Amino acid sequence: MKVITTGYDGKMGKILADLVDEDENLELVCVSGRGITATDGRFKIYENMSEIAEKADVIIDFSHHLNLDNVLGYAISSKTPLVIATTGYNDEEMEKIKSASFEIPVFQSYNMALGVNIMLKLVKQAAELLKGFDIEIIEKHHNRKVDAPSGTAVMLAEGIQDVLDESTATYGRHGRNAKRQPNEIGIHAVRGGTIVGMHDVIFAGDSEVLTISHQSESRRLFASGAVVSAKYLVNQKPGLYNMDDMLSI
Repeated sequence: MKVITTGYDGKMGKILADLVDEDENLELVCVSGRGITATDGRFKIYENMSEIAEKADVIIDFSHHLNLDNVLGYAISSKTPLVIATTGYNDEEMEKIKSASFEIPVFQSYNMALGVNIMLKLVKQAAELLKGFDIEIIEKHHNRKVDAPSGTAVMLAEGIQDVLDESTATYGRHGRNAKRQPNEIGIHAVRGGTIVGMHDVIFAGDSEVLTISHQSESRRLFASGAVVSAKYLVNQKPGLYNMDDMLSI
């Protein structure tokens, strides 16, 4: 299976390229990365996807949300299935992704880790069973992460809102009038050191607390999940897919 990867200007993009290059069932056609001037003897490097002449069976995007038009432009024009592992999209950008899925298969997830997506399933079940409990989400990442809260925290909050449709998200608290409101989902971002990724969903009731947690110990975890998603996506028809579809959750 021929693969094009993006985001080679970042750590995740380099990890992804190495992982694809090491897989004997995959061929890394080329990579792209903003501001890249270096070369790599293993594969071609492009600064902009519009410069790519090669064709592939699938694209794996681990770049930046501002690169979306560039990625979608190539994917749609070449009719290439696209795995989007980038986070930080706003509503307008998500609409562009949905529109693209009418023309090509698109796999989009805020977190490519298997365990996180099982966690989402458990969190939704807990929210349904523990109605009336206060819910707080705490996410922790390294000090270089740009977007906050993390895409995974947003995904968890949206999963809870699917079950508790009257709930609302509150991003952090401060001040003298910050008392918790009913149906509130508190979301808090911590940034420090080299933390790869930690997520806790706390259900606090009367005299008891249930916490569902996931800890990522290596960035390779996310790249591996993206590769598995790519292998799934190449056999699909145009449409928008996610981890639930692949895992049949």
